[in-house]
Amino acid sequence: MLKLYGGTRSRASIVHWYLEELGIPYEFVKLDMQAGEHLQPEYLVINPVGKVPAIVDGDFKLWESGAILLYLADKYSKTPLSPEERAVFSQWVLFANATLGPGIFVEASREREMPRLLTLLNEIFSKQPFLLGNKFTVVDVAVGSILNYIPILLKLDLSSYPAVLNYMKQLSERPAFQKSISGRA
Repeated sequence: MLKLYGGTRSRASIVHWYLEELGIPYEFVKLDMQAGEHLQPEYLVINPVGKVPAIVDGDFKLWESGAILLYLADKYSKTPLSPEERAVFSQWVLFANATLGPGIFVEASREREMPRLLTLLNEIFSKQPFLLGNKFTVVDVAVGSILNYIPILLKLDLSSYPAVLNYMKQLSERPAFQKSISGRA
C-alpha cells in the first residue's frame, strides 16, 4: 500500500487531497516534526533532504509535492496523457510551487507579484470552472491548494479577484478537500 509521509501543517496535505480525489488506498504516516522524526535515519532513507511530503509506493520512493502529484496523476489517473498534455500539467504544477507560492507567501515579492498572478488566474476562472477547462485535474490541486492557504495563513483581501474567490470556494467544498486540507491545515 502507498504510504504518504507528512506532518502537521505541511505540504503533505496537498498530496493527501489528491490521494482522496483519486480514491486509492494509502496510509498516512504522520511524523512529529517538532521531535525531529523527519531527520531520523529511517526517514532520511526515504527523503535524504529530511522534508515532507514523501511517498513510498512499493519499492519506489519520491519526495517534493509537485513531483508526487505528477507521479500520482501518471500512475493512477484514468486519463492517459499525451506528451503535450503532460507538459501542460507539469507547467501548472511547477507554476504553483515555483511561481505562485513564492509570489504570494514571500513578503518581499508579494506586492509586485500577487496582483499580476491573481489577475491572470481571475481571468482564467472568469471563463471556465477549472484551470484546464471544465474538468478538475491534478493542476487544480496544485494551484488550488496554494490559493486556499491564503486565507488560512495570510488573511489577505482577495475581493479584487472574485473569480479566484469563487474557484477557491468551489474547491474547498469538494469532499476530498474537506478530508485533507480543511482537516489538517
